Amino acid sequence: MTFSFSIVIPAKNESTALKNFLPILTKQYPDTEIIVINDGSTDNTLEICLENKVKVISHPYSKGNGASIKTGALAAKNEIIVFMDGDGQHNPKDIDSLLEGIKAGNDMVIGARQGLQSQASIFRGGANTFYNKLATLIVGHKVKDLTSGFRAVNADKFREFLHLYPNGFSYPTTSTMAFFRAGYSVKYVPITVNKRIGDSHLHLVKDGVRFLLIIFKVGTLYSPLKVFLPISLVFFGMATMHYGHTYIDQGRFTNMSALLYITSVLIFMMGLISEQITSLMYSRN
Repeated sequence: MTFSFSIVIPAKNESTALKNFLPILTKQYPDTEIIVINDGSTDNTLEICLENKVKVISHPYSKGNGASIKTGALAAKNEIIVFMDGDGQHNPKDIDSLLEGIKAGNDMVIGARQGLQSQASIFRGGANTFYNKLATLIVGHKVKDLTSGFRAVNADKFREFLHLYPNGFSYPTTSTMAFFRAGYSVKYVPITVNKRIGDSHLHLVKDGVRFLLIIFKVGTLYSPLKVFLPISLVFFGMATMHYGHTYIDQGRFTNMSALLYITSVLIFMMGLISEQITSLMYSRN
């Protein structure tokens, strides 16, 4: 490769997985800057990292996966950053494929998991499939894996959007949509993932609700009007049907019809304002 790169690994209580793959990673890339962000771990994650002679930045308490990513992005010294999970799912051998995509001129290269069998559970696999289809519809480009945490990025361009990345688990979604919105080149390369070592930090109910919120965030981050306009049309259609029914039945225009029409207009105007704010935000960057 004609460029230097850093590897950033967020980790919370991942000592078992790190013990398995850090020796492989350091052997494969002995001269590469490898940074593990120890996100308030209570196990021996720190000791494992020190044994393998990688750089460790420890949070005094758990701040979240996204916060760890931001810490690593700011600490990395090289022009390209490779992000990978600390749970042992990602194969270090796939890093070369990501870097080849960067070498070809892309700004972000994402490892796309192949099929539901590569997901941690049927629920998460199905949810990710839904997110991919939604994102594809919004951006007009094929999105193969919106939530993959295994990616290589141009460091400077990734840092442009640090203020957008949440401290939780949805940084992959946010960063992908931000790059698409800014007109940067995004490429997907197929990968297979290993079974996770240890227990997942995700919770079915709590994170299920959070993922529903992410759906709306995906749309409003890229183009708010694409989210607000369909909702506005739904209310407009309801208002028209209600008005037609009451006019035929009672011969008058009711307050409910007026309320639905006003709601439709307000939602549409909110979409227009949000669209302008989003455009200003990206143009400022």
